[in-house]
Amino acid sequence: MASDIKVGTMAGSKPIWFVKKGELEGAGLDSAGLAWAKANGFDGQAARVLVVPGENGDVAGALFGIGKDDIRLVAGKLASALPKGDWHIASPVGEPDLTALAFLLGGYKFTRYTKKDDAEVTLSTPKGADETDVRRLAKAVTLARDLINTPTNDMGPVALEAAVRNVAEEHTATLSVIKGDDLLKKNFPMIHAVGRAGSQEPRLIDLAWGKKNAPKVTLVGKGVCFDTGGLDIKPSSGMLLMKKDMGGAANVLALAGLIMDARLPVRLRVLIPAVENSISANAFRPGDILTSRKGLTVEIGNTDAEGRLILADALALADDDEPEILIDMATLTGAARVALGPDLPPFYTNDDGLASEVAASAYAVADPVWRMPLWQPYDARLSSRVADLNNVTSDGFAGSITAALFLQRFVGKAKVWAHFDIFGWNPVEKPHAPIGGEAQAIRALYHLLKERYPSK
Repeated sequence: MASDIKVGTMAGSKPIWFVKKGELEGAGLDSAGLAWAKANGFDGQAARVLVVPGENGDVAGALFGIGKDDIRLVAGKLASALPKGDWHIASPVGEPDLTALAFLLGGYKFTRYTKKDDAEVTLSTPKGADETDVRRLAKAVTLARDLINTPTNDMGPVALEAAVRNVAEEHTATLSVIKGDDLLKKNFPMIHAVGRAGSQEPRLIDLAWGKKNAPKVTLVGKGVCFDTGGLDIKPSSGMLLMKKDMGGAANVLALAGLIMDARLPVRLRVLIPAVENSISANAFRPGDILTSRKGLTVEIGNTDAEGRLILADALALADDDEPEILIDMATLTGAARVALGPDLPPFYTNDDGLASEVAASAYAVADPVWRMPLWQPYDARLSSRVADLNNVTSDGFAGSITAALFLQRFVGKAKVWAHFDIFGWNPVEKPHAPIGGEAQAIRALYHLLKERYPSK
């Protein structure tokens, strides 16, 4: 990261004045600073930084525009726009935790294959911010971003397992892995079918942490480390971002790290089916009929709808444990992006209480999501003449909804279940995030779980 925060006002640190659009006069500047701002056309424009010179030509401080609308993570821009040095916020801060977090997230850089930058811009932690939790959140988002940004040659199923193992060891969690033909012996046939054509064996990664008698919280993440589309091959343009098709796995692992680091009183389980949807002589085919772990038979209408197949086997295992909360996250459908765009992941649940909690938590931490309906009349579109169901519909309508309905077929014992159809990627730069891999919905879910299961 190119930014950091520190408790207390650092000696010699320079002030930053936050200015709402149209409220320059009330920013607390002296006459010289006010004149400088006006001469440079500064009027609180969102994410604009204007350095204010001192009497000797040194930097006296900086003005930061926060706009007129509620852009709650706009402070992330400070990490990349401020000159090198130590800074403190001289203006009142309404949401200190979000301001500090945005600053840290805005300093993120993916440097695995390039020169690493040392922290250059340091901000005094805004008064009232919980620095421990802010750093915890920044660490989790960084993990998710790093995993998604890493190309598949360095983030295949083996490397993804290693990443989970690192997190497990950090928090003294237990880890078990079923891979290769053992998936067939242990009754995970759809995970095996999707991943058997890859150069690395498909696997089911199973992490457990917490007291066995605590409320059960289970997270399932889609770990397709690369998706060619299989025999229903994608065009080259459709493969360019497919390293991110394990974004669900990256996000649930990051969320698991948050839960364990905060020591929430839950029995946590994380299930990640890790595969590569490749093309080879033994690749599964359109028209194949697979028998799932649950016993339902699935006709393959399209090999490019593989994520729901591996999730189905993992969800069936998770559901057998009858968790209090079961959450799955997946970069599952392009239809979700058509409906809501890249920044607003849809989520699905039949539990209105859980939906309300998710919505409230998402707003509280500026981590937007939007509830979409599990519209039961569409379930019939997954019908097959030769199997219990098809993995796709024939008309292509409501693709995100029908994918969620497919997954719902494999859940029945969990007290509540929610499915998040995330994008896991920022296609354009934001104040708090560069273009690239992104954590979505995990800050909201962490807030929800903290509210439900507060640490003692």
